[in-house]
Amino acid sequence: MVPIRDENPVQITPYVTYGLITLNVLVFIYELTLSSPMELTALFHTWALIPEQLTESFFGGRSIPFDLYEWSTLFTSQFLHAGPLHLAGNMLYLWIFGNNVEEQLGRARYLLLYLGCGVLAALTQWYFGMLSEVPSLGASGAIAGVMGAYIFRFPTVRILTLVPLGFIFLPFRIPAIFYLGFWFLQQATYSIASLSVPTNVGMADGGIAYWAHAGGFVFGALLGPALGLFDNSNEEIQQV
Repeated sequence: MVPIRDENPVQITPYVTYGLITLNVLVFIYELTLSSPMELTALFHTWALIPEQLTESFFGGRSIPFDLYEWSTLFTSQFLHAGPLHLAGNMLYLWIFGNNVEEQLGRARYLLLYLGCGVLAALTQWYFGMLSEVPSLGASGAIAGVMGAYIFRFPTVRILTLVPLGFIFLPFRIPAIFYLGFWFLQQATYSIASLSVPTNVGMADGGIAYWAHAGGFVFGALLGPALGLFDNSNEEIQQV
């Protein structure tokens, strides 16, 4: 299923959402300027999260400066993408669901939710693949957090969605609670299924970080209300 838009107009200009999309696109454009696959691999191994290296830093296997560097990859990995479809899919979801959550939380708390869920999602994936040497990267964990907040704040909003029926795609208007609920159940099911096989962390080698998706969604659902997701005063202030 491919979401097209939600029927949930906003009264603000979602500058943070636009800024996050722009930053992700600019970083990807930089990736495209690299002259060889080896340079791209080096970039991923420098700025993406390497679970095995983070595990070493937790247990004191590296010097303090390197520890700080490893922790920084929990943030920098959120702005790297392994290909155009990876980027396009993530930015489509951020475009559709981010603006309403930004309006409700306010820009500062929305950015805190986004980055915080990205970090917590990466740590969730790390927990289930501590010894993986595959780079973990992408904005999907952070965006899953935005979606987790969205489903609780706007459960009845309809999402215009293209649903495949055979060889054609037909448009349906699906309530967010069903669309996002189904998405989360998929991620959770794949996450649990991965427990019986070696976890392939990240997107750089074709794997999908299902635990990051499921974890980000849950943390978004928890952190959103704590940050003021249901506080109508945010909306009132922004509409003045």
